[in-house]
Amino acid sequence: MRPALMMDRDAVAAFLDEVFPQIHHGGPGPVVESVGPLSATMRLPYHERHLRPGGTLSGPAMMGLADVALYVAILAQIGPVALAVTTNLSFNFMRKPAKADLLAEARLLKLGRSLAVGEVLIRSAGQDEIVCHATGTYALPPR
Repeated sequence: MRPALMMDRDAVAAFLDEVFPQIHHGGPGPVVESVGPLSATMRLPYHERHLRPGGTLSGPAMMGLADVALYVAILAQIGPVALAVTTNLSFNFMRKPAKADLLAEARLLKLGRSLAVGEVLIRSAGQDEIVCHATGTYALPPR
C-alpha cells in the first residue's frame, strides 16, 4: 500500500517560500515540479550564479538541489515539519552537466519515525544521462 501524501506540490512550494525565502535570492531557486508517494521532482533553472570556472554548473548548486529535493519528498509525506534536518549527504558527480536547467528526481528508500533515507538522480534538462547521484539521511523530529 502506498502512503498518502500529506502535502501536494502547491502546499510544499508555498511552505518552502515561507520558511526558506532565501533560496530565491540572487536569481531563480529550486522549483517543485511534482511530488508523489515517497518521491519528488525538482528543477533548478539555469542561471549564471550557478556556474563555476570552466563554464559548468557547480557542485554546490547540484548539492543544494539534491538536499532540497530530499527535503521536499519528506515534507510531502509527513507534512510541514521545518525541523527535519540533513544528517548525511554523499555525492557522485558522474559527468559535466549541460548549460541547461537541472532536474532532480528524489526517492525515499526508508521513511521511519526518526530517520528518512533517500537517493537523488540529477540530469540536465532534455538529457537522459545522470550527471550526479546523491544519497542522504534526514533526522526527523518527534511527530
